[in-house]
Amino acid sequence: MSDIALLYATFPSQAEAARIADTVLSERLAACVNILAPCTSIYRWQGAIERSEEVPALFKTSLQLGGRLRTRIQALHPYELPVVETWPVAAGAAVSRWVAVETG
Repeated sequence: MSDIALLYATFPSQAEAARIADTVLSERLAACVNILAPCTSIYRWQGAIERSEEVPALFKTSLQLGGRLRTRIQALHPYELPVVETWPVAAGAAVSRWVAVETG
């Protein structure tokens, strides 16, 4: 059973991840954002293999707000093609209640 939605996205810097986190938290679209350590991303882009350092972030929200949050992150994101993945998560009743309260 899925209790909450977890959205995963990468950003060009910690400052950019924090800016978007602050925005979606203030808009109550997410209950929590975990900004992780930088990582190296290796990907195909426009026919070439690229490497870049990125900052991943995890956004916790309700299942009902997952689509709105994804759309908002994409609108705020500086990338030409921001990838925002949504994962349903079995977080448990207490976490689900907390997310509902903080995003309600």
